[in-house]
This record gives sequence, structure tokens and C-alpha cells, in this order.
Amino acid sequence: MEFREVVGTRRSMRFFAPYRQVEPEKIQVILEAANRSSRSMNADYVKAVVVNRDDLTPEMRDSLRNPTTSLDLDLAPVYIMWFINLKYADGTKERLKEQIDHGILAASHGWSHAYVDEVIQKTVIEKITGDDFRLNWMGAIEAGQAIANSLLAAYDEGLGACLHNFTDTEVRKMMNIPDHWRRAWLMLVGYPLGDKADGGQRPRRPLSENFFTFKGDQLEPLQEDPAVTQRLRETRMIQEPSPLPYRHKEIRGFARMLGLPE
Repeated sequence: MEFREVVGTRRSMRFFAPYRQVEPEKIQVILEAANRSSRSMNADYVKAVVVNRDDLTPEMRDSLRNPTTSLDLDLAPVYIMWFINLKYADGTKERLKEQIDHGILAASHGWSHAYVDEVIQKTVIEKITGDDFRLNWMGAIEAGQAIANSLLAAYDEGLGACLHNFTDTEVRKMMNIPDHWRRAWLMLVGYPLGDKADGGQRPRRPLSENFFTFKGDQLEPLQEDPAVTQRLRETRMIQEPSPLPYRHKEIRGFARMLGLPE
């Protein structure tokens, strides 16, 4: 798919084909997309553990459940457990100096090895590592970029995915997850049980409610250009909205197929 259609097709998928496995090469694509995400300091903000559903005992799978993550665990064949690496600042000076040597951070913008040692160390690195709020805030934002990339990659591979909260108390013990890996999201991955429309594109508010331009001395709601909106429809970033006419019948069909309540 083209980029705009990938963005428009992404859904929070909850009906997966539980009997269809996901090819390992598609999981690699998802993880590489996360690996290529934008990141400050070229730091490694995320860690991920890939688990095949059927490799977990029923007890271990149950330990992941919470009020918003239940049946989904039985349907999705692959789980990707995302964690925020709270030691992301380790090695920052070396990485920044490498980017200087590669011509990424240039002298024209004030960068040098000495600048990293004398300025960045105290005004950036030590401020981050010395403040738990800042450490967690920055880690969450940067990890989110990587996870968002991985979601788009899943849909580009013809899969469905959804991010869930999860309970990690037991799984941390079983997998020996380090203490500095903070739980982020559980990404459930699989092939859609139905079509990729999954009931239609989710409702969103107009751009003018959330995006603004600054003119003169005040903020003004961003005004959409109808020609641009039409072009986005044609290229499938904006798609048919939910609920599609057949959605409720489709859900009942899924329930009967899977032996679930209607």
C-alpha cells in the first residue's frame, strides 16, 4: 500500500483469525520499522519481547489479562510486549560523537566533541538522568514513536494489530525482564478475521478542534482546504467511516464462527 492508505487503513483490530499464524518475516518487518523510528540522541528507547500465543501456558496467558485485555488474548496469535528502556541515556555521548563523525550533527550548527563533553553532558544528559519525571516523560514519548511505526508496518504487511494495556507481574518473573524495562503496551498481531475495513474508519474530530495556526497575536483554528480533503479521500487516508452498513451482522457472524456470545 501507499503511505496514505496505510495510515488510513490502520485500525485497532480486535477480531483476529486465531487459527492463522503470522510469518516470522512479517514480525521482523514490524520490529525493523520500530528500529528505524525517529529518536532523540539516537538512543534505544524501546525493548520488545515477541511471544507466540500458543507458547504460553493458559495460566501465563491469564496473568496478562485485565478489564480491557481479555478475549483479545485468545484470538491474536502473536503478542509483542513493548517496554520503555529507562537506561536509554547510557552511551549518549558516544552516539552523539559518532553522529558528528558521520556528518549528521555538523559544526555549522555548533556541534563538536568538546561541545558534547562540556555542554550536552551537563545541560541535557545529566538533567534527564537526574529527574525521574523527565526520564519517564521523554522515554514514553520516544518509545511511542517507535511503537507507532510498528503499527503502520503491521498494516502494510496485510496484518491487523491493536495496542492493549497488560498485567506484567508474572511474565516479568518468568522472562527475567530487567527492572529498568517499564511496561508500555502489549501489541496483539494477527490476520483480520474479516476484511481490512474492520467496520469502517474510526470517528475523528475536525482538524479545527485540535490544530491551530498563530496569526497576529492569537491562535486560530486550522481551516481545512476542501481540495486537500478530497485528495486524501481519493488516496485512502480518509476512508469510509464507521459503522459500515453490514458491521453488526458481521460481528454476529464472527461470534457464531468463534462460539462467542452474540
